[in-house]
Amino acid sequence: MIKNNLTSCTVSNCNPCDCFDKLSQEELDLIKKNEVIVKYKKGEIICKQGTFASHIMIVQKGLVKVFIDGNTNTLILRIVPTGGMLGLTSLAENSSILKYSALAYVDSEIKLIESNTFKDIVSKNASFALEIINILSANKTQINGRFYCLTYKQSYGKLADILICLADNIFKQTEFELSLSRKDLGELSGMSTESVIRMLKKFKDDKIIDMKGKTIKIIDYPKLQEISELG
Repeated sequence: MIKNNLTSCTVSNCNPCDCFDKLSQEELDLIKKNEVIVKYKKGEIICKQGTFASHIMIVQKGLVKVFIDGNTNTLILRIVPTGGMLGLTSLAENSSILKYSALAYVDSEIKLIESNTFKDIVSKNASFALEIINILSANKTQINGRFYCLTYKQSYGKLADILICLADNIFKQTEFELSLSRKDLGELSGMSTESVIRMLKKFKDDKIIDMKGKTIKIIDYPKLQEISELG
């Protein structure tokens, strides 16, 4: 991976669902009684900034965009793949309001766990609570790295970061069908749609990637890493 570990990758490398291994059967049964699975269509809002955080959300299937919605602009905090969790910041005291929105990038299935049930287990199970702290810390580290890169890296470095992130942490292979639009890539990398299209063409002309329809294949992974590192 990238040597300085400062990338605009928007997902954490840890697997949040591993935390449930720390639960007893009784605790797992309690969660089971207080959960539902909801299906969301592509483009559908999963939760809205400013509303009450009534549930902890786990992405059972799909891909989710987490963002802050301003008056005129949208800031993407991270994208959450299958296995990722949302709403953990609401576990803190006096933090019952969601500070961000979430939207389904693709058709998705979200498990909703009632917040009070989740909080009760966290308060009583120290091992589980530590895992939750680790997840929050990993998410914070990823967001900090993302903001650093969006602020200081040049355009090609930003786009290289996103492509590496998609390959390594979401699709987990160097050839994948991109479910995100060029506009989505622009939002993730802090650039215009036109700039993303132009740079993707440049990467293709330089034989760093290949593109056929929605399919992207990373041909020269080391070169893409070098572009990311140099920014």
